[in-house]
Amino acid sequence: MKTRTVTTLLATCLLTATLAGITPAIGAGSHDHDSGTAVLKLNAGSKWHTDAALQQGMLKIRTAVEHSLPAVHGGTFTDDQYRSLGHTVEKEIAYIVQNCKLAPEADTVLHGIIAELADGVEVVTGKKAVDDRSKGVVHLIGALDNYGTYFDHPAWMPVATGH
Repeated sequence: MKTRTVTTLLATCLLTATLAGITPAIGAGSHDHDSGTAVLKLNAGSKWHTDAALQQGMLKIRTAVEHSLPAVHGGTFTDDQYRSLGHTVEKEIAYIVQNCKLAPEADTVLHGIIAELADGVEVVTGKKAVDDRSKGVVHLIGALDNYGTYFDHPAWMPVATGH
C-alpha cells in the first residue's frame, strides 16, 4: 500500500465493488472481482503475513461488527447505528490503507478483502439500496471470515455470530 493514497485506493475499491456486484466468498476457494484485480488465494498453501497496522484495523472492525450483532439480530439496530457502523469500518479501512505495509502479492489479496468490506459498508450506510441493511453486516462478516482464512493474524477468531 506504499504507493497508493487512501482516497485513490478507497475510490478504486468502492468502484470495483459496486461495478462487480461483489458478494462474500464464504467457503469459496477464490474470489475474482474481475480478470485484472484481486483474487483471494493463499501464499503457496500458507496464509499471508500481516503487520501490526493491518491487525489493529481488522481487530477494530471485527469488534465493531460483533458489538452490533445483538441489536442487528434483535431487529433493534437503528439507521443511525448502521451508518455509524459503516463509518467505523470506513475509518479502519482508511487506517489500514494508509499504514499497512505488505508484500505486493499479499497486498493484492488484501485489496479483495477491502473491496468486500467496502461493499458491506455501502449497504449498512444506506448508499446501496437493499431491502434489509443487516445484509451488509452479513457481508462484513464474510469479509472478516475471508481475512482469517487468507491472512496469518495470530489469535484471530471468527466473528461470534451466535448461530
